[in-house]
Amino acid sequence: MSTCAHLGEKVHETLLVAPQGEPWSLQRNRLEERNETLHLRRIGTVLSVAALTMLTIPANAHAAAVACGGGASTARVAINGCISAERGSAGRFPTRDITAYIKARNTGAKGLNVSYEAFFRVVDGGHWEKVGSGRAYVRAGEAIGPVEVGSTTRVCGPVKVEIRVHARADGAAWSGWSPAATKQCQT
Repeated sequence: MSTCAHLGEKVHETLLVAPQGEPWSLQRNRLEERNETLHLRRIGTVLSVAALTMLTIPANAHAAAVACGGGASTARVAINGCISAERGSAGRFPTRDITAYIKARNTGAKGLNVSYEAFFRVVDGGHWEKVGSGRAYVRAGEAIGPVEVGSTTRVCGPVKVEIRVHARADGAAWSGWSPAATKQCQT
């Protein structure tokens, strides 16, 4: 580094020009503080990007997509039954974890408690089995879901499976059925 009193001082490839009457050491301290601030901002930016990336990565990289079927309604609540089929295995046998979900949307001006149930069956000759039930509060004008209602694990077979969901708002009758279906062993 070379020093020239009337031109300034070259420090870390940055030309410093001190105001008149200010010592060079004070100017150097300001530059170091600025560099620390920029370094902390850069670290903050990197950490923010990493946090946002983690939020967008699904918790289970093998999670199956959720497909929703037709709608039904009760009182001021519209519902949709949804299904997913995730791959698994039981020893040498491939399985599918079939999960039923519900989506509910309150179109009214008051929040409501909504009870719901989900049933499952194999389409060709199967009987309906209850896989779960639950209750949720849906605020006015808002939607929830898909919320997992229940699941069942089946050995993989070349069959179509379906779920059906119905719901009941406080003081109302049960809705009609909202079905959703998938091929159990699709990839």
